[in-house]
Amino acid sequence: MTTRTAHAVHLTARPSGFPTPDGFARVSFPVPEPAPGTALVENLLLSVDPYHRGLMDGGEGGFDLHAPLEGRSVGRVLASRDPGLAEGDLVFHRSGWRTHALVTRGVDGTRPLPAHEGVPLEAYLSILGGTGLTAYAALTRTAALREGEDLFVSAAAGGVGTATGHIARLLGARRIIGSAGSAEKVRRLTGALGFDAAFDYHDGPVGEQLAQAAPDGIDVYVDNVGGDHLEGAIDSLREFGRIAWVGAISTYNADRAPAAPRNLFEVVHKSLRVEGVLVRHHTNLQEELEEFLVPHLRSGAVGTDTTVVQGFEHTVDAFLGMLRGENLGKMLVRLTD
Repeated sequence: MTTRTAHAVHLTARPSGFPTPDGFARVSFPVPEPAPGTALVENLLLSVDPYHRGLMDGGEGGFDLHAPLEGRSVGRVLASRDPGLAEGDLVFHRSGWRTHALVTRGVDGTRPLPAHEGVPLEAYLSILGGTGLTAYAALTRTAALREGEDLFVSAAAGGVGTATGHIARLLGARRIIGSAGSAEKVRRLTGALGFDAAFDYHDGPVGEQLAQAAPDGIDVYVDNVGGDHLEGAIDSLREFGRIAWVGAISTYNADRAPAAPRNLFEVVHKSLRVEGVLVRHHTNLQEELEEFLVPHLRSGAVGTDTTVVQGFEHTVDAFLGMLRGENLGKMLVRLTD
């Protein structure tokens, strides 16, 4: 087996508030040899996601210090002693934030990628990956969006937000409204991505801007932000509206939890339904998602919507940039050309 060097990103200190580069380290190690039942994968693309920030605080299920961080990745099998993975296979797995990994088919979602002709590799970590699966589950299962209904999605220019917009349009949503963090992102939402309305949440109270964008109200809210966005959506939701709560990025770097929405009793008054969305509870929808979206990816009706940073050495930069909102769509790191 080769003695080439591999690299991984370690978390070296728990962040307090917004993470800083000095809390991470790039560590070198020999490329490992596959043991029986495992395959050696060279990673090609890896994902940096908002949920990583919460896991950096430690606790049950959190990241350990001085160990390789984990994340969704796509790689190619270099050598295999796993009968379910062959040399040359492209695989999806969760041992990202490193250049090489040992994986086992079926463990932590490791699977060979289907050969969907005409579908770019980036799609498997964006709209066909956990990002798209989250949006699909939120719309079709949690919120049960129906044709002709009106939708609001926060952080709409991010990975889950853009996927939500595409999928909602294909499901027949009447009006799709999004919030974002800059004028450039708002223009992209209403231009290239086809949102019916969008606003920059820095321009004024979210509730007031949403009421102007949706004067007749909304039926469904896909929440990636929490805080004032959730409060504003509760005000705008019609009776029997649904909230699919995906994330609360407004709280991830906060030193203390924000106050709960002041209008929470409207959930009772309007008979609203609020339900959280965890993608790990919906992995059974993967094949359904691909059947639904692949024809639209091939035709060009739906894009991958990614911001790709080149070079493993820039993984931490990509992660911090994503937390600052520097990405349009899903933030990815490409390890090789």
